[in-house]
Amino acid sequence: QVQLVESGGGLVQPGGSLRLSCAASGLTFSSAGMSWYRQAPGQEREVVARIWTDGSTYYANSVKGRFTISRDNGKNEVYLQMNSLKPGDTAVYYCSAFLGSRSWGQGTQVTVSS
Repeated sequence: QVQLVESGGGLVQPGGSLRLSCAASGLTFSSAGMSWYRQAPGQEREVVARIWTDGSTYYANSVKGRFTISRDNGKNEVYLQMNSLKPGDTAVYYCSAFLGSRSWGQGTQVTVSS
């Protein structure tokens, strides 16, 4: 059974930084495409960033240049470094793995506020 556990969320002031981590188990991590999604109150869940098995990446336009996704196949972890955070980045952030089917973590809250 795939298990994804996010950590690193919290409250940060505008312009600040956070680093989210996602620890994966129950799958061949190096073969999985990994993504970060987010969902703000009253809005649909949206993809923030993806990293494929070859290390190639995709970013939503809203975070391009501010967020960086990376993965450590030795630790079965994926990360999201978030810089220059804005109030509009406030959301629950979810880690997701795709290996034939999609699995989700429980989410971690990120709040950007002064």
